[in-house]
Amino acid sequence: MSQAVHHDPTVPRGALIGAAAVLLFTMAMAGATRVGWIPHSADPDASRAAQNVQPAQSRQLRFADRADGAVVVTDANSGVTVKVVEFGQGGFLRATMRRMAKARIAAGKGSEPPFKLTLWENGALSLSDPQTGREAEIHGFGADHSKIFADMLEASAE
Repeated sequence: MSQAVHHDPTVPRGALIGAAAVLLFTMAMAGATRVGWIPHSADPDASRAAQNVQPAQSRQLRFADRADGAVVVTDANSGVTVKVVEFGQGGFLRATMRRMAKARIAAGKGSEPPFKLTLWENGALSLSDPQTGREAEIHGFGADHSKIFADMLEASAE
């Protein structure tokens, strides 16, 4: 003779109350940040301004696609080729520039105006588009991904 075991499939009341509390807290914090009761901490420009961080080095760059699929990066002031990223290489650079290019297309801007690559005193690296106001915080993606952009600044010292 076997005895049937009855399992109650309900979730314990304490777990439901805990989950509801976490959900409400998360929504309250997001709402408070949205309306300005809690300052946005992920705004790099505001953070740099608050800490009085100045540009250490910058360079105006143009990015152009070549017929063979390479991306040619030139100094906007001198016209000197800074870097050639061959087809199949530089995925991070390509993805970043694709986002910037889409923003320009959406804004009805051309590809001729240069982008500004900036190394800040605190070591941060950013790429900005004066035409659209878009900015990419390059340093936030790690040293390996940032190196390709950092090398373009170092090339300006030569």
